[in-house]
Amino acid sequence: MSPRRFWVAIIVCLVLMCAAALVAPLIGSAHIDYSRAIAGESPDHEILFLVRFPRVLLALLAGGTLAMTGVLFQALLRDSLAEPYTLGVSSGSALGAVLAICLGWRAVWPPAFLGAAVTLFVVLAIAYQRHKLSSFTLLLAGVSINSIAMASILFLHNVATFSQSFAITRWLMGGLDSPRYSVLGWLAGVVLPICAVIFWQARHWNLMAVGEEWAATHGVNSSRLMVGGYISGSIMTAAITAFTGPIGFIGLIVPHGLRLAVGADHRVLLPCSFFVGAAFLVICDTFARTLLSPVEIPVGVITALLGGPFFLWLLRTSSR
Repeated sequence: MSPRRFWVAIIVCLVLMCAAALVAPLIGSAHIDYSRAIAGESPDHEILFLVRFPRVLLALLAGGTLAMTGVLFQALLRDSLAEPYTLGVSSGSALGAVLAICLGWRAVWPPAFLGAAVTLFVVLAIAYQRHKLSSFTLLLAGVSINSIAMASILFLHNVATFSQSFAITRWLMGGLDSPRYSVLGWLAGVVLPICAVIFWQARHWNLMAVGEEWAATHGVNSSRLMVGGYISGSIMTAAITAFTGPIGFIGLIVPHGLRLAVGADHRVLLPCSFFVGAAFLVICDTFARTLLSPVEIPVGVITALLGGPFFLWLLRTSSR
């Protein structure tokens, strides 16, 4: 890709994200006006800055992070079906959240993040042998831990009370809320620096996508890059999942759709995936909170309903 097309693709995706972020807060059951909200007039000010805008910011962070992590894991594992939840971190986070719900804890995200951290270190301990970590052993370890965690979730769901069972089902569907700005700042402080480091190593991910031996022949420490990429992607997935629950398909359909449009060069694919993934989740969340208003649909249901048919169409188009 020429440098001009490189920057055009990134700018177009950035504009798409900004447009979604500006338009989405205006859509809802209650009409608001930007000028009135900025002037501090009620209720426009409260609706925009305390309810809708924080939720849009969370959707931007979550969608962009999940899409970028999908690109990263597909390069590390060289598996076109890899996504942020492939290596078990999401199921570990879900197990922590379900356990917190069963114990009656009000704050779900700390045990969810802790569960993801424990899963991360267990998978690394299993897959890291003889000072080397291969994509094959990492994938097998992640899938095995994922199965164990999901079985534990089913057991806890079975013994939970009716109200706890409802809360567990709702959390596992994935959803967005309006967090405090301090929470958004903490989340952005964890996620965005890691995204910057991943983008900075875009050339290395191009080599890893071909193969570990190929990367090693070009002077890249493939084992260290594998460990660093897995830890980075897992931390980002854990941070997002702890607050939103598992939201599927974003890390799968956004990277594949963009590969058809901009190619497989990670120097352009990574930033474009972040911007388009952020816009995609903002749009899905707008549908989730307005389609059956005042009842909200879990955004994970919307991404699955939109992502499933789109991915099938994508497979059909790519085969042609």
